[in-house]
Amino acid sequence: MNRADLQKLAKLRVREAKVLLKNSCYAGAYYLLGYAVECAIKACVAKQTKEFDFPNKSIAKDVFTHDLTKLIGLAGLTFERDKEAKKNAGFDSNWAIVKDWKEDKRYSIDVSKGEALAFHSAVLDKKDGILSWLQKWW
Repeated sequence: MNRADLQKLAKLRVREAKVLLKNSCYAGAYYLLGYAVECAIKACVAKQTKEFDFPNKSIAKDVFTHDLTKLIGLAGLTFERDKEAKKNAGFDSNWAIVKDWKEDKRYSIDVSKGEALAFHSAVLDKKDGILSWLQKWW
């Protein structure tokens, strides 16, 4: 999978999540929006790889995680995230919501409408959303 594939997958997961949210399938929407963020961050990691370069073994091994904070670090975006959070309270609030997403939410059946809508907003807000911020770096 390459950077372009990860970007397309992030966008696809957003579209799928919107369909689920519209049909009151809150757990599925929450789960897929988290994967959209994960794919977007992994696209940022992939951008670091230069054609014909031998991959960094540690990064190549560690990138197979669902931990969004760890992935931000592997993408080299911790400083940029912290800088954005200091100057933008909306972004900071949105990251506080998104950073705790876990892939095991796929087994959850108790995601409330409010939780799903808050997560949706944190990911997709036009001004302060996590996905639009990540797209600057992917």
